[in-house]
Amino acid sequence: MKLGIIGLPGAGKSTIFEALTKSFTDTPHKGESRIGTIRVPDERMGVLTNIYKPKKTVYTQVEYFLPRITDHQKEQTIWTLIRDFDALIHVIRNFGGYGLAEQSPYNDFLKIEQELILSDLVAVEKRLERLDLNKKRGKKINREELLLLNECLKNLENENPLRNFPDLASAHLLKGYAYISAKPMLVLFNNEDEDDRAPDIKNLIDKEKCLVLKGKLEHELAQMSDEEAKEFMSEFNITGSATDRVIKRSYDLLGLISFFTASEKELRAWTIRKGTKAVDAAGTIHSDMKRGFIRAEVVSYDDLTAAGAFAEARKKGNVRLEGKSYLVMDGDIINFRFNV
Repeated sequence: MKLGIIGLPGAGKSTIFEALTKSFTDTPHKGESRIGTIRVPDERMGVLTNIYKPKKTVYTQVEYFLPRITDHQKEQTIWTLIRDFDALIHVIRNFGGYGLAEQSPYNDFLKIEQELILSDLVAVEKRLERLDLNKKRGKKINREELLLLNECLKNLENENPLRNFPDLASAHLLKGYAYISAKPMLVLFNNEDEDDRAPDIKNLIDKEKCLVLKGKLEHELAQMSDEEAKEFMSEFNITGSATDRVIKRSYDLLGLISFFTASEKELRAWTIRKGTKAVDAAGTIHSDMKRGFIRAEVVSYDDLTAAGAFAEARKKGNVRLEGKSYLVMDGDIINFRFNV
């Protein structure tokens, strides 16, 4: 999973990035993009490790990307940098301070939103111009693509981001264009240390997926030892780290779940979308596994942990053999049987 962090200057994007990735530096990164990769925290991995005692444990990873542009670069450059990412984290300043203008979260949100829409509008218009030119040259054009692009054009001209139209945003013929406003977005309000509340902006809170973080506080927390962090979180009534909360909301935003493959050799977590069939889940591990799929041996996390061991779960009849069309559930432990 790849997440791009965006927002206006001064919103606290670097603070949030470092709090999430624990990637700290005293060296200025002006004009340089930053990438941080972290493992997805999942308490189930610890439980499964105790059951299987594998030689190797592999967590799913999340990549955070903080794009930067230099003064001489065009603003559009920043959107080019994040076109291939799965979702966006839009950081909005919701704190005050000496020398800072009064916070205006909704206006700040709209400024970036309009840039995303404009970027996509330019891209759609260029593609439509190319199709029109091809038509005049006698080339065959895809009428379905033309209809989809005109639908995008209408919505963008009305200042509606494409993520508000899921069927349109996920259309197969448009996938290659990677429109920015079509990407799922998590709006992250960067609050002051003492402020737990989201700003009272009904038409934003009701329409977008939102989360409140105390960026400066989380930044300090991320630099502490585990013991210090527990005391700190208790004192400030923080129920989970920024990393845990943002990843959880990101999974919900993208409709993702995790399944596991487990043996004495290796325990590994895999990320897929909800509603993925067993044969396609096998393909996330290896294309040969999908091509030669025979069946999936499945036990749920709850059934396995209740039994205490795989052999016991099998004795109780909780290990099932499923076919290609089985919809994988969150927490399934699967052994794929295949032949190529």
